[in-house]
Amino acid sequence: MDRPLIAKLDEVLSQVQLGFPRRTLFWGEMAGEVSSYVAGWMAAKKMDVVLLDGANRFNPYTVSSFARKTWISPEGLLKRIRIARAFTCYQMATLMSEKLFSIFNKEEERPWVIILGPITTFLDEDVPEREARPLFERSLKRIEEMMKEGVPFFFFQNTVSHSPFRPFMKGLRSVMEPRRTYLTRRLFQFSDLVWRIGLDGEEPKIVLEKGFTEKNLFLLSKNRYE
Repeated sequence: MDRPLIAKLDEVLSQVQLGFPRRTLFWGEMAGEVSSYVAGWMAAKKMDVVLLDGANRFNPYTVSSFARKTWISPEGLLKRIRIARAFTCYQMATLMSEKLFSIFNKEEERPWVIILGPITTFLDEDVPEREARPLFERSLKRIEEMMKEGVPFFFFQNTVSHSPFRPFMKGLRSVMEPRRTYLTRRLFQFSDLVWRIGLDGEEPKIVLEKGFTEKNLFLLSKNRYE
């Protein structure tokens, strides 16, 4: 990744580390790549990380590259990152609720949670609408319960129109569009802070799109395109 993007990410993560907000969303073209960097950043800060990958985009080589630049053992960083992958929305819902609860009940210190592709698996055209939306809502409710216990969550969502695990059949785009719109809107509403990772110019930029609160208002006083 570009140095300006890395510098901005480090700045954002340092502020989030202070304890507010508890639900942070990064979305856009490079969200998958950024999530791997963030996982390495957290591990380097000696945080235990649980990463739920619903988009099949986590890249351990990015973590290893981060480790080499900071003179830390790649093996040491990767040991702090526990990865679980989901290929269906049912698997993702189980990870977001039962799996996380199981981990938290066994450990004294709360790990930081990264959810990569939180809506991706819910865009599977084989899952009926009457199941996808309620399942997603129940998952958010479980996350909110864990968040109240002091667990920070980071969501990384690439711009997608369907699940990457299945070919998108011609003619289904218009049918799936309302679901994609609904899930995206709910994820934005659910998040305390939203950053868009864009390719508006010659280099990637991070733009603050949500977070107008007293505790993080100082972020808005800076150039949003730094």
